[in-house]
Amino acid sequence: MSTISPTELQSSVTEIVEKPHRKESKINWWRIVSYIVLLIFAVMYLGPLLMLVNTSLKTTPEFFKNATALTTTVHLDNFVEAWEKADFPRLLLNSILYTAVSTTLYIIMAIFVAFPIARGSVRGHKFLYTLFVIALFLPAALIPQFQLILRLGLYNNPVGYMLFFLVNPIGIIILVGYIRTLPRELDESAAMDGCGYFRFVMQIIIPLSRPAIATVIVLHAIGIWNELILPTIYLTSKEYFPITRGLIVFQGVYGSDWPTLAAAVMMITVPMLVLFLVLQRYIISGLTAGAVKG
Repeated sequence: MSTISPTELQSSVTEIVEKPHRKESKINWWRIVSYIVLLIFAVMYLGPLLMLVNTSLKTTPEFFKNATALTTTVHLDNFVEAWEKADFPRLLLNSILYTAVSTTLYIIMAIFVAFPIARGSVRGHKFLYTLFVIALFLPAALIPQFQLILRLGLYNNPVGYMLFFLVNPIGIIILVGYIRTLPRELDESAAMDGCGYFRFVMQIIIPLSRPAIATVIVLHAIGIWNELILPTIYLTSKEYFPITRGLIVFQGVYGSDWPTLAAAVMMITVPMLVLFLVLQRYIISGLTAGAVKG
């Protein structure tokens, strides 16, 4: 019978104890690479925002001296000047009105369009869904839209301007994908209980679709809030301008007041940032729902 010497026993125990530690100390290069890639994307996205903040805190001479250098002062007067020069209260109220009314009407319309397509209760539902997908890749038909607004007598009219935002295929697609994940047994139970179509949609489908609705609200509201081409074309009276159209006042004949313009842009982003922070917990689930179940 062979015996193990104390030296061999100690080396064996040491090897057993240190082996897991050797595995733990192994460098995970894929994780390091992924963090580097994420850091690069973070810099790409946050870089312009940080530069905007930096510019908004500069004086005009300091900006023209070196536009990319870090500011040495905190010039908050740019925000006061931007608020007064661009007539922010009135233009901000216009933007809030356009965004709130258009988004509310669009959400109501989109839900009642998406539900029958998702449930297949309308003839040609697959074809209709395909049309909405194709519409994502089509350019805006500015000339036909312009002619239509003129013939309807809605040119330079807030009502005509808001009508443009009642058509948005991405919202329909998101809602259809989410409603498809809801169990069909709900429809059968509601029908057996005598629940009508509109009551069923309003009291059951809408509450259950809150993540998708929140996602569509954020995407649609941001699109309306940041729109510049449509108000430039269809709104000619200053009393109807949204806040983005009011930024034209910072464009001069011999140059632009860039620090004040940067301050104005920062103030414009605050309402949409607040909206996003309030609804952010719904957005991921609203976008990913329906990705597996089609």
